[in-house]
Amino acid sequence: MSEEHIIVSRDGAVLEIRFNRPDKKNAITNAMYGVIADAVAAAQTDDSVRAVLFTANGDFFSAGNDIKDFAAQSAGAFDGPRHVGRFLEEVIKAEKPIVAAVQGHAVGVGTTMLFQFDLVYIAETARLTVPFIDLGVVPENASSLTVVDRLGHARAFAMFGLNEPLTGKDAAAWGLANAALPFGEVEPKARAAAQVLASKPPQSMRLTKKLMRDREALMARMQEEGEIFAERLRSPEAAAAFAAFLTKR
Repeated sequence: MSEEHIIVSRDGAVLEIRFNRPDKKNAITNAMYGVIADAVAAAQTDDSVRAVLFTANGDFFSAGNDIKDFAAQSAGAFDGPRHVGRFLEEVIKAEKPIVAAVQGHAVGVGTTMLFQFDLVYIAETARLTVPFIDLGVVPENASSLTVVDRLGHARAFAMFGLNEPLTGKDAAAWGLANAALPFGEVEPKARAAAQVLASKPPQSMRLTKKLMRDREALMARMQEEGEIFAERLRSPEAAAAFAAFLTKR
């Protein structure tokens, strides 16, 4: 089912990764992370791919990590490798530009991944939230670094501490997104931008992106967050939060 929930396709020199689990608000399972990680990694070694576009079907870009997976990890009932870390690392290490078409709401990692992308186009009506504290855990994907860098401490702490949503319009006004657009214009605009990036000299593009990103700092912060996150997953606070979420749903 993971390959049905993640559609990987090509549009010329652009690799498109599409979330396709709209009935679950595009919540990302462990298997889905594996497919995405493989696609991003493969793009880096394929000379015919010059840009990556993330998009989604439905009203949500992504509701973040599937809470059932979190609950299983919290209860010690999760078997096999976890692919989320590999996905996040592949995005940070990526040397080719990544563009996002955020046509709907984004939660948790659905939001934090946007801070790692190079261009973001978002629907005016979209809302971005990061409810990590409410779930008894901590920020991930180096977002305790990137969100503060992009939005400033006060706005970042309002998102993390108060779980205040960031609207699509504010995301563009505050520098997270390149433009806030009507719903139907988001994906065409993002796809056009990805095609422009793909038409540029590839080595110059790769080197410019590398110069603009401190990958070592991002990886170090993500590792620090990951260690704390893993501890928090086993905490009574997290167990209670996941149980309450699943019961309410």
